[in-house]
Amino acid sequence: MRLTNEVKFYDQTERHYNPNTSQYEGGETLVATVMANVTDIGTNRSNELFGKLDANSKVVRMVEPVKFVWSYLTIDDDSTHYVLQTDRRPLKNATLIVGETNVQSKA
Repeated sequence: MRLTNEVKFYDQTERHYNPNTSQYEGGETLVATVMANVTDIGTNRSNELFGKLDANSKVVRMVEPVKFVWSYLTIDDDSTHYVLQTDRRPLKNATLIVGETNVQSKA
């Protein structure tokens, strides 16, 4: 398995003012960047998992499982945001099935 895609994980929290530091905190934060193998999900598998064929989903295969909190991810610096639909942890590697969301960055 070739890990040819750069996947960036972001955490999105409510922005708020911290009076102790006199700074705003929260918002969108880059949590991690990992290399992964990303493919489109097949129509048969999409139908089995989601009961529909119009789901724009991707399969993200990584060497290590995700052990951090994240809200959405981007693939190869594309502006499309993907959210978690399901994950798998077989004996080797780790797999995320993610789906496209309509929420875009405010940046």
